[in-house]
Amino acid sequence: MGLRVLVVGSGGREHALAWAMARSPLLEKLFCAPGNAGTASVAQNVGLRAEDVPGLRELALRERIDLTVVGPEAPLVAGLADDFRAHGLIVFGPGTAGARIEGSKTFAKEIVNAAGVPTGAAAEFTMFRSAMAFVEEQGTPLVVKADGLAAGKGVFVAMNRSEAEEALRACLVERRFGDAGSTVLLEEYLEGEEASLLALVSDGHVLPLAPAQDYKRALDGDRGPNTGGMGSYSPVPAVDAQTADFSTRV
Repeated sequence: MGLRVLVVGSGGREHALAWAMARSPLLEKLFCAPGNAGTASVAQNVGLRAEDVPGLRELALRERIDLTVVGPEAPLVAGLADDFRAHGLIVFGPGTAGARIEGSKTFAKEIVNAAGVPTGAAAEFTMFRSAMAFVEEQGTPLVVKADGLAAGKGVFVAMNRSEAEEALRACLVERRFGDAGSTVLLEEYLEGEEASLLALVSDGHVLPLAPAQDYKRALDGDRGPNTGGMGSYSPVPAVDAQTADFSTRV
């Protein structure tokens, strides 16, 4: 008998995961919740929201799921992995404590500073006026980041005062991102190529994966706002062996 696997999420990432898993000879049955039109071609879609932890748990128990793979951050922050493990289910994804690093940019900044990891200088704000006073004092460019999860749309690279004000109004005045934007980070603007250095971590063991580079801005020529991701590729020619070794040590 092969493995019965559940993929949680509805984006392109989950389609890629489902497509790859469907090719494995170890697979018996593949479910996606909620899935999308792409996953429907390789798996059985189930009409459950990714944040419906009780519903997903019941599905996993009923369908005798051997492995659950969680794509989005929100269900992990909501405690899906902790809940599944408490019910004897195997899940690929961090618990609430680990997911907090993704769920709060201010917390993530505290972690890297405490660990001595190089990072851009940043200041935290909850009030529009004080944030704008900081912009006036420090100048631009700078980066405005909503503290919480905003589906990849809560980061604004402000090249001038007007763009900084617009981003701060979206977060702190208009509350476009709800509670996720009630706190913002104003971060130092760093120029250069960006890459994601990924690793699997379990019981004190670290397994580095190949670096990846994603493109978040909508529209051709990076002219649009940030998104959750327009595309990605791996490996990354700009990441040399020295950088990869640094990521392992971190």
